[in-house]
Amino acid sequence: MSSEERQRPKILLLGTIEHAHDAWKQVTEIADIIQPTSSSRSDFIAECASGAFDSCLLAYRTFDSTLLTGLLNQELISALPPSIKYIIHVGAGYDVISIPACTARGIRVSNTPSAVDEATADCALFLLLGAMRNFNAGMTALRLGQWRGGDEEQVRNGEKGIKMPALGRDPRGKTLGILGMGGIGKTLASKVAGAFGMKVTYLNRRRDEEGERELRDQGVEIEWVGGDGEGGFEEGLKRLLGESDVLSLNLPLNAETRHIISTKEFALMKRGIVIINTARGAVMDEAALVEALESGQVHSVGLDVYENEPEIHRGLLANPNVMLVPHMGTWTVETETKMEEWAISNVRMAIEEGKLRSIVPEQRDMQ
Repeated sequence: MSSEERQRPKILLLGTIEHAHDAWKQVTEIADIIQPTSSSRSDFIAECASGAFDSCLLAYRTFDSTLLTGLLNQELISALPPSIKYIIHVGAGYDVISIPACTARGIRVSNTPSAVDEATADCALFLLLGAMRNFNAGMTALRLGQWRGGDEEQVRNGEKGIKMPALGRDPRGKTLGILGMGGIGKTLASKVAGAFGMKVTYLNRRRDEEGERELRDQGVEIEWVGGDGEGGFEEGLKRLLGESDVLSLNLPLNAETRHIISTKEFALMKRGIVIINTARGAVMDEAALVEALESGQVHSVGLDVYENEPEIHRGLLANPNVMLVPHMGTWTVETETKMEEWAISNVRMAIEEGKLRSIVPEQRDMQ
């Protein structure tokens, strides 16, 4: 074996490459790939301790690899060999990875931010229209052999007293409030304004004036509702909740945003609000959401994410005003391919240049 072959970097592959095979083939030409043989978290940690992954430069992980490793928390990050300098994550959200633990170990983490914008915004658009128009109640009735709440014979005979689904509401002219307007939120704002003629308000901790200009150039009527100084975000949140006909949650999950929407926040909302969540389930308190739905404070919701996936609160499953999708916001061939290609570009850059194309924001000063 030549010295050049011995010096090829090693990649710990956690998960499988499903789509971007050509891009991955180019990686295999410059690096050796090592895959774990373990089938559980405890076995994986033991495999790390055995030295099986020693000298690996980086770990490439898919969302589904969590089934093997569990959360990449302090325990698991500490188990990785000292040679690991990068974790390449295939996905925009990275709440399963402890960034403080990685930073303490000198491990840099990348994600695939804008690759998911279009598909996730499309999913939000579907949930928004379905929740506003009460389509889920109608679709559920059909699967129960009913037509808008009555069986075929009742409908044919024109019987009275059939419990029809509540009338929906048109989106045109309504206000969409976006909590956390990054790439997905901006893409959604453009879509709802163009397709439905909705007005858009948004709240970030910092105003995105450049993003506002871009959206206004597209004909979007948009307003930031935050304020300057201490307490500006809290006051802005009160205004966003109180003025929105539809609220879209598009913020990352972290210690500050966990249950940012709970009982107190539901009470501040316009009665009969519609809520869409394509971010992370735990940004909203599901138990409090069920109560708000049952009281009518929240009219309907469209959810792609859940607090304890794959478990879903029974109160959500039982409510016909809840549109449910099993975390399929990026579930398209094109987007999954883009995500893998983006992640693979981070792999190549780490190997060839010693830096990342899209290091996570918390680690920008490590680039």
